[in-house]
Amino acid sequence: MSDELISILVLVVVFVIATTRSINMGALSFAAAFGVGELVADFSADHIFAGFPGDLFVVLVGVTYLFALARANGTTDWLVHASIRMVGGRVALIPWVMFAVSGVLTAIGAVSPAAVAIVAPLALSFAARYGISPLLMGAMVVHGAQGGGFSPISIYGSIVNGIVDREKLPGNEVTLFLASLVVNLIIAAVVFVVCGGLKLPRTAVAAGEERAEGAGEAPADAEGRLTPARIATLGALVVLVVAVLAFDLDAGLTSITLAVALSVFWPDHGKKAVNEVTWPTVLLICGVLTYVGVLDEMGTIDYAGKAVSDIGIPLLAALLLCYIGAIVSAFASSVGIMGALIPLAVPFLAQGDIGAVGMIAALAVSATVVDVSPFSTNGALVLANAPDVDRDRFFRQLMVYGGIMVVAVPPVVWLALVVPGLG
Repeated sequence: MSDELISILVLVVVFVIATTRSINMGALSFAAAFGVGELVADFSADHIFAGFPGDLFVVLVGVTYLFALARANGTTDWLVHASIRMVGGRVALIPWVMFAVSGVLTAIGAVSPAAVAIVAPLALSFAARYGISPLLMGAMVVHGAQGGGFSPISIYGSIVNGIVDREKLPGNEVTLFLASLVVNLIIAAVVFVVCGGLKLPRTAVAAGEERAEGAGEAPADAEGRLTPARIATLGALVVLVVAVLAFDLDAGLTSITLAVALSVFWPDHGKKAVNEVTWPTVLLICGVLTYVGVLDEMGTIDYAGKAVSDIGIPLLAALLLCYIGAIVSAFASSVGIMGALIPLAVPFLAQGDIGAVGMIAALAVSATVVDVSPFSTNGALVLANAPDVDRDRFFRQLMVYGGIMVVAVPPVVWLALVVPGLG
């Protein structure tokens, strides 16, 4: 048996053990990375640690730290009530507002995880207070971010269009953007219906009627005056948005710096916030991605992609490449997998049997629509920032939802974009 197949089987075993026993999947994944890396691939410890997602670790810790502090001093309560007032108390509109805000942020140039890091904590705080499904709210934020993610001036759009130009393939920036926007909009509408969005209040909610899920009446001063701590925290959130969008600073490092600065002046809030950082989620995500890094270094991902591209039936190969993009992206970098799969698709695109425009759009959508998976950066941010939830249950919900996206979306976009021969 080849090393690549062994590494895949070990990943399956990790999933089986984690879902049947009460063991953190991240801890299991670290053990698997050590075992496979040392015994199968003959990697050194340093080589194995090279796959540790240090940037994602800082993003998860920094963002959850900052917004835990905002919850501790009442800033999120104030923002939730302000949001309600903006839509006239119509709770049913809030998920769509979050979808639109995330989409606008990525469309004008924010990296998708940065947009989710900014929007998700507020959106999920709102969901907790008004009894909205956290899965619905998290999905709306992520799909909004991906819906705007391929505009011609966006990060994802620029990267994919750059790869297309470099590989001398025909491309269409508008088709790429609209394909992602329409697919994510349709999925968001379905999730809205399935997760109870139609049952949310469409008329104005009176202040006395606002209730947190399972938490009784909202605090009397929840939407009240702006204290110095709240004013400072609101200023920090504005600084976060400007730093990430205007100056392209790292969302994690910026968040943790702002949280530390606030903690200097309000140490009681800061101490409480540190204890609310979702450390089990950090362990889970970082462990799984470290093992995926080992797979990447071993060549397992390239092995699977090349095996598919050698199939003699172009349409079937196109479908399988979309599936590989979805599966791998659920655990790894969406941009990274697109950068690998588009060049792999070049040989049979050059034959003219498959339309390049449709194929590239299908690959891009397949590789990003699954980012609500709890193992992707966006899904991890949603999981880590959901207050007042059974985190294990929410993790399973996100994992199942991500699995549905992996299974269902590739054949749909393949039928809609590849089979007609667009491009």
